[in-house]
Amino acid sequence: MYALVVRFDLKDDASAVDFDRLVEETGKGIAKDEPGTLVYVTHRVDGAPLARVFYEVYRDRAAFEEHERQPHTLRFLAERDQFIAATRVEFITPATSKGLPADG
Repeated sequence: MYALVVRFDLKDDASAVDFDRLVEETGKGIAKDEPGTLVYVTHRVDGAPLARVFYEVYRDRAAFEEHERQPHTLRFLAERDQFIAATRVEFITPATSKGLPADG
């Protein structure tokens, strides 16, 4: 598996509305066209209304690279910066878990 966590801090309330709309549109393409994307969950952060956290798990690095080439992802990447004040990306390795497919 190949996984990452991304935190986006948005510029303001208007940016949050537009960012959330872009995420919703992107998610439709991910659900429809990406069998190698095993988990793609977006979260709002309690107490931080302008923060969003994404948790993404891919079958492998190739599946992640395929995700990055998809038209819906390319659109997200091209449009997101206008809404974002800061971004933090962490690539992670799943260890103990419940709900993820067995590695192998």
